[in-house]
Amino acid sequence: MTDDRRVAVIGLGYVGLPLAISFTEAGLDVEGIDAWPARVEELNRGESPIDDVSDERLQAALKGGLRVVAPEEATPGEADAIFVCVPTPITPTKDPDLGPILSAARYIRDHVRRGQLVVLQSTTFPGTTTGRFRTTIEESGLRAGEGFDLAFAPERVNPGDPASASKRVPRLVGATTPRATSRAADLLRTINDNVVEMSSPDAAELAKLLENVFRNINIAFVNHLALLCERMGLDVWEVIDGAATKPFGFMKFTPGPGVGGHCIPVDPYYLSWRAREFDFSERFIETAGDINFGMPRHVVDLTAEALNERGKALKGARVGVLGVAFKPNVRDARNSPAAAVIAGIADRGAEVRYHDPHVASFPDEAGTTRENVELGALLGWADVIVVVTAHRAIDWERVYELAELVVDTVDSSRGRSTRDRQVLRLGAGWSARPALAARAVAPDATPPATRPAATPAS
Repeated sequence: MTDDRRVAVIGLGYVGLPLAISFTEAGLDVEGIDAWPARVEELNRGESPIDDVSDERLQAALKGGLRVVAPEEATPGEADAIFVCVPTPITPTKDPDLGPILSAARYIRDHVRRGQLVVLQSTTFPGTTTGRFRTTIEESGLRAGEGFDLAFAPERVNPGDPASASKRVPRLVGATTPRATSRAADLLRTINDNVVEMSSPDAAELAKLLENVFRNINIAFVNHLALLCERMGLDVWEVIDGAATKPFGFMKFTPGPGVGGHCIPVDPYYLSWRAREFDFSERFIETAGDINFGMPRHVVDLTAEALNERGKALKGARVGVLGVAFKPNVRDARNSPAAAVIAGIADRGAEVRYHDPHVASFPDEAGTTRENVELGALLGWADVIVVVTAHRAIDWERVYELAELVVDTVDSSRGRSTRDRQVLRLGAGWSARPALAARAVAPDATPPATRPAATPAS
């Protein structure tokens, strides 16, 4: 049983909000702090901004004692433990941007008291917790390991999958002292069944990066394989399904229009940047990142190729995009490859509209914001449909019945009735598809409309 009963959570997004609610549901006294006034107002109305927390669950937490306040109204000095759950983006030159973390550290510096536990959860490179985050807080006059305890416990949230924030998902934690590690672990065990204590914050930080860089590299590999299959006249989806029938030694990844979300496109650059500080070149990781970042350009080229098949140029064409969220069945559009796809198509002279049942408006990479268009209107208007994200809520039977030409980047056409040279598929070209019943489909293969693009979560 933990002695820490009062918790403050800084940052109430995809990581912080489920954390604050979980601690509230565990019977702790929780104060959620967010610097965005609109977010504070939204949450206090009982409206959840994320898919994984229902309005009903948020409202129950508010009735159960969760307080949501702005920084100037908060009392973090009264908490036993402070959790930091702020974004860790990259700069335009793909360097780590620690601005949000250091802003949170300065806020804690101005309120920290002796005996508190401070836990950083934001994904970052090894040396952040014990480096600039620590030294900023220590400007208060208190020292980590003496005046306050300091730990790193990475989040493991998978947007669109509420179970990823459940007690069953193991949690890592490493602190600056063994006593602090045990203390942080005891607190986390109130909301997680399995908490793994690590030797240091650095080890926990690198373990988190390994999880996401592993996925990025494997996505890059299958994306590269998809490009090769297009040249060889093979179907990459059939090849992957065939390999996935092996019950050991193989983990299935699928290609797509690029990677998105708050972790996969970002975290590899945190690791490669940190590696350079040790005179260690991470060309392998950076090459994988380059492959994935290049996929939207390839989708633009496929769109031009599909139109050329019909004797049309991309310039002046009407292009409809299906799905702009970074993964299926969520409204999270952060770092979505659709932003680069749409901007790239528009830059080549086409008019672009999109349909996404979860995203009402969407800014592309060039800064142009478009509004969601009803599916029927899009299908009746577009010269070509480009499938970027295959949401379950999209009527795919209607899409493939009415669309004259489709560029399918996520194999949404699998198992559907399509016409000859109606569909140009990433990783397969115009190749004819074997009957579904005759194909080797992995036992865990998901239905066509639910199959995720190559954009796994954190």
